[in-house]
Amino acid sequence: MSERLLNTRNLVKIAILSAIAFALMFFEFPLPFIAPPFYQIDFSEIPVLIGGFAISPGAAVVIELFKNILNVLFEGTDTAFVGELSNFIVGVAFTLPACLIYARHKTKKRALIGLLVGVLTMALVGFIANLYFVIPAYVQFMGLSMETIVSMAQAIFTFVDTPFLLVLCCTTPFNLIKGLLISIIVILIYKHISPLLKA
Repeated sequence: MSERLLNTRNLVKIAILSAIAFALMFFEFPLPFIAPPFYQIDFSEIPVLIGGFAISPGAAVVIELFKNILNVLFEGTDTAFVGELSNFIVGVAFTLPACLIYARHKTKKRALIGLLVGVLTMALVGFIANLYFVIPAYVQFMGLSMETIVSMAQAIFTFVDTPFLLVLCCTTPFNLIKGLLISIIVILIYKHISPLLKA
């Protein structure tokens, strides 16, 4: 971790942004026309991206980690930590590429490119993680059968009859919509908030 990231002022900013991200995790909602109800959209990646843009890409990873640690400490876990680990992996897949691209040249165009790359990376990593880790882990640790999970998707898309189709037709569009919504909000508010983080 760089010396810049570890200075006192940035650590305070990271702590504040982590707390805001944690608070935003409480405001979540499903997309019942796209994905089963255990997929919930929240906007906790907004402070992560703002911190990554204003401080450094490393700050984004730290904020993403801290918000999930805070969630476990204060809320516990009802997913045997599967949900929290998945949130961290997919969140980093979204925010880190965006912040790395923006950090090279801090322009609005680079921010837009970075966010687009981040959304696509999140969709790809989310596809792989859900197919090979998250959904099998839910089956293993939550006492849910694969048939039960797939049937939740079948209630939305009748042709979905395998985990692969569930992830392709439900998880991936869900992540794309989530990423695009968060990206739009970040683009709209970053210019107004960034001066506060540079103070």
